[in-house]
Amino acid sequence: MATDESQNLPKVIVFIKPPVFTLLGEHYFHSPIFQFLKAYESPLPLHQFLTTHAHSIQAILSSGGAPVTADILDKLPSVRLVVTTSAGLNQIDLPACRLRGVAVANAADVYSADVADLAVGLLIDVLRKISCADRYVRQGLWVTKGDYPLGYKLGGKRVGIVGLGSIGFEVAKRLEAFGCHISYNSRKKKPYASYPFYSNVHELAANSDALVICCALTDQTRHMINKEVLLALGKEGVIVNIGRGAIIDEKEMVQCLVQEEIRGAGLDVFENEPDVPQELFAMDNVVLSPHRAVFTPESFKDLAELVVGNLEAFFLNKPLLSLFGDE
Repeated sequence: MATDESQNLPKVIVFIKPPVFTLLGEHYFHSPIFQFLKAYESPLPLHQFLTTHAHSIQAILSSGGAPVTADILDKLPSVRLVVTTSAGLNQIDLPACRLRGVAVANAADVYSADVADLAVGLLIDVLRKISCADRYVRQGLWVTKGDYPLGYKLGGKRVGIVGLGSIGFEVAKRLEAFGCHISYNSRKKKPYASYPFYSNVHELAANSDALVICCALTDQTRHMINKEVLLALGKEGVIVNIGRGAIIDEKEMVQCLVQEEIRGAGLDVFENEPDVPQELFAMDNVVLSPHRAVFTPESFKDLAELVVGNLEAFFLNKPLLSLFGDE
């Protein structure tokens, strides 16, 4: 129950319960500087809840399932900050925020190491057939069918990274240690990276044995990995996606897998989550993960510290810890 003192604290609205609240614990997000208003605990319809608290809400804590739209911002004229629990910002109307002078702070590189670990894990799993081999043993097929088919070596593979931001760079460093040859595509060439740069993702695919998708989902990157890119990757090619599902044209990818026009896929994200194309379930050359690349207690504790730090900095008129700015 809120005390009189907490009632007077600045208000931060939370539309839906972020997964991190459940998985880590809300107590990690407590602060003497601000108070969360939890719309999901109110019996009021959202529009009525917003109307009731419109002028007291100064910030929004956003998570993937609750978009921050221009309409929401119009209903909350006192909001000057959106803090998100994700590194990606496709659920936030950034032009609307800019127009209204609303700052945006994201998870920055909190998740980068964990996401990179999973990306490499998915690639190894697809190539060496680890998950499939596990099923083979558990089902007793080693006894009845004999030796399992060969997997493929990771070392020496040409890996193209789509999006050499903080996650992509962590993926590159890990794969370099395995003896892979790294190249990349990004919006612009990175001055800190010595890897070959391809301004065209089709050319990157044509010169890669595997593509690892690490970029953000934007209007420009939606379905960027289309049929032509997949065909350029070729029959020996593997695709790994730890970005967002809609960066790949999912229907075309499924068809390429069905028709064996690419070798395999490791997927943590999908276009219409939690719905996953049924065709993928029976494929031994596909490894599926339920959008959990960032889900470790270590990253969540770092995230809680960053979220609270951003909100406290905002209310104390200090610089934000992870202010998002367009490059």
